[in-house]
Amino acid sequence: MTSPTASSHRARGPVWAGRNYSLLTAAAVVTGLGSHGALVAAAFAVIETGGDGGDVGLVAAARTLPLVLFLLIGGAVADRLPRHRVMVAANVLNCLSQAAFAALVLTGEPRLWHMMLLAALGGTGQAFFGPAAEGMLMSSVEGEHAGRAFAVFRMAMQGAVLGGAALGGAMVAAIGPGWVLAADAAAFALAGALRAFLDVGHIPPRAPGGGLIADLRDGWQEFAGRPWLWGIVVQFSVANAVVAAADAVYGPLVARDHLGGAGPWGLALGAFGAGTVAGALLMTRWKPRRLLLAGTLCVFPLALPSAALAVPVPVGVLFGVMFVAGATVEVFGVSWMTALHQEIPEHKLSRVSAYDWFGSVALVPLATAAAGPAEEVFGRTTALWGCAGLVVLVTAAVLCVPDVRDLRRRTTPVARGGAECASADAERPVGGLG
Repeated sequence: MTSPTASSHRARGPVWAGRNYSLLTAAAVVTGLGSHGALVAAAFAVIETGGDGGDVGLVAAARTLPLVLFLLIGGAVADRLPRHRVMVAANVLNCLSQAAFAALVLTGEPRLWHMMLLAALGGTGQAFFGPAAEGMLMSSVEGEHAGRAFAVFRMAMQGAVLGGAALGGAMVAAIGPGWVLAADAAAFALAGALRAFLDVGHIPPRAPGGGLIADLRDGWQEFAGRPWLWGIVVQFSVANAVVAAADAVYGPLVARDHLGGAGPWGLALGAFGAGTVAGALLMTRWKPRRLLLAGTLCVFPLALPSAALAVPVPVGVLFGVMFVAGATVEVFGVSWMTALHQEIPEHKLSRVSAYDWFGSVALVPLATAAAGPAEEVFGRTTALWGCAGLVVLVTAAVLCVPDVRDLRRRTTPVARGGAECASADAERPVGGLG
């Protein structure tokens, strides 16, 4: 499949950096900077109104719950409607919810339920945006250039995560959380405007389907029929959950008791982010032939941060461990996106991505909620070793799946779909409107 509008950009940039790819990357950086600063701002907005850690957790949970509930529907919708329209609509919802959040913080004392409701609206927008965005990105690059394109995209995103968190923290200290939330609303508005210019005229219209339920069922069959796909999603359901528990619950406690407080822990998280940037940079050059084997082997180091906290190691050693874990897990991330791109039919990408996202986040709230009771029953050190052990166990288990070991990189994607099964990214003429 030829990358959309790529030929018009070959004189000015890489062959894979066509108009759609460039717009998607620029918009993702804008929202990444805004959103990760807003995460810091939202927490401090709760605290400044007299809330405690439990209230901060409730606002975070209010965002996560609709994300889990609506992801699968979002994936089906994104494969049925033009994906760029779904993305823009989600950006509008996020812009309005963050603008309302900012207005409440700037003009008075928002109540907890106000903040939870607005956070839930943001999570709902993300549930529809994520699968649409992933499908749109994967349809914007050529198969032979997919790995490098995804690596550069992820490197830009991870850089935005680092910059957004650092900038957000500084802005909260300087001008207060309300203005940071307002800046995030503006970032969503700008990103939505960029995404409105995505070119989808190259993709034939999708034939009418059997309805939303039929689309969900079709996506499930695509997902369940590929052992490598559901095996790795199950693996990361567990791995993401225990890593989230270690990072969100145990890490700050270990930092308080042994590492010198929040400052060193923030730097350790920054080292992990820097590692992801380095890993993405590596993947712009390295193209492992056995995509999932190389990627899955690089998941084992994700157990190291939990083990380092269990010891606990000195701060300098922890920084190094976090950097290595970030770099290696990013090798998996690029390999995974490349495998999805080459193996999943284009018109089903968003539905499959939704099942992937759902598996990735479904157990996180349960794991973070259970982290405290687990510490009381087993002790913090044992709980952290348990987190590390579970990462190793599920990663070793998924290597027993032959397709994970044997799936090889191809230069052309599989079954990208013809006119009868093409993506809904194309505009479908209605009456006299083209």
